Amino acid sequence: MGRQSSYEAAKRLAQDGAEVERRAVATLPGTPPELLYYLAGDGSAAVRSAVAGNAAAPAQADRLLAGDADPAVRAMLGRKLAPRAAALAIAEDKLGAIAWQALCSLAEDTAMHVRAVIAEELKAMPDAPHDLILRLAGDVAMEVAEPVIRLSPMLSEEDLLGLVAAPPVPDTLSAVARRPALSECLSDAIAASADEAAIGALLANPSAAIREQTLDGLILQAATRIRWQESLVRRPSLPPRAQRALALCVAGHLLEVLAARPDLAPDLARRLQDRVEARLLEGAAEPPVGARFEAAALRGDHAAMARLLAQEASVTLQLVEQAVRLRSARALVSLCWQAGFGLRCAMLAQSVLGQLAPGAALVPGPDGDWPLSTAEMLWQIELLAEPMVRA
Repeated sequence: MGRQSSYEAAKRLAQDGAEVERRAVATLPGTPPELLYYLAGDGSAAVRSAVAGNAAAPAQADRLLAGDADPAVRAMLGRKLAPRAAALAIAEDKLGAIAWQALCSLAEDTAMHVRAVIAEELKAMPDAPHDLILRLAGDVAMEVAEPVIRLSPMLSEEDLLGLVAAPPVPDTLSAVARRPALSECLSDAIAASADEAAIGALLANPSAAIREQTLDGLILQAATRIRWQESLVRRPSLPPRAQRALALCVAGHLLEVLAARPDLAPDLARRLQDRVEARLLEGAAEPPVGARFEAAALRGDHAAMARLLAQEASVTLQLVEQAVRLRSARALVSLCWQAGFGLRCAMLAQSVLGQLAPGAALVPGPDGDWPLSTAEMLWQIELLAEPMVRA
């Protein structure tokens, strides 16, 4: 009799009670399923939201609420159903299948906030349904996709490579680049994408494994990208060859940061410290020609670079332009040597003025010297001048 009386009281409140009373009935875990289904159609969004969050609500109520007009109600339902995703995906009973369909529809909801709620719940779940994770990872809204891309253990390397090869939106690449413990294969794919923001995110990811050859190419491209340089000088691990190349292309204000790395070879650390001290001594003095060449490179002023190189190497502007047209790493390095420029200028001449691909550029040897012998550099300049003489 008491139970029947409680049921009748709850029924009365569900039908005729004030909003606060109906909401209280919708919240109680002991409210009978049929009353919760009735309240799922209530005129108050607060009441429907309470039903959506009630674990005792029947699957039929969940199906109804998955199409609710209020996105806050749908989000509350998603927050309840998502933690059960693994079980619902393999449910063989009719009610489980209904709840699974409701969750799938929420994962494709028109409201980004609803999809983001699902993603937040599933992002680190070790047994989340793979198809659902892939759907969320491919979302065009980064608020939805990024948490899943960065953290879901359900995404395989093949899945991630697919996202890099065909990103739904450009920001997808950056999200993959931020994923912890990124493999060398994925780092190679991101580097090959030529997406500046994604590569910047990759270099800023301290746990990303980057192949030494790939790193060499990115350092060469970093000559005019200060943000890349800022990440590179702070990477936890830099191979000796990368350290030497970075020492040549890094901007002046980052020299001290690079020089402070504990893993630098003593001779490189000493050379960097000398450069730091020389930079401090320059003060307000007029910058040397090499510094003006570097500044022109950083602003992408090819004409000024070519003019300064011709002037200091005592050759014609046409000869410098010929080296650029040929994209000759040897000729550009040789001209920088003859101009009295440093190796940093030689790197910039190749990457910025000559626009050489990373693998085609000449980098300093292990001892930090010019990559060509003096005799070979003289010969390169003579060889370059021959067509000009014949012309």
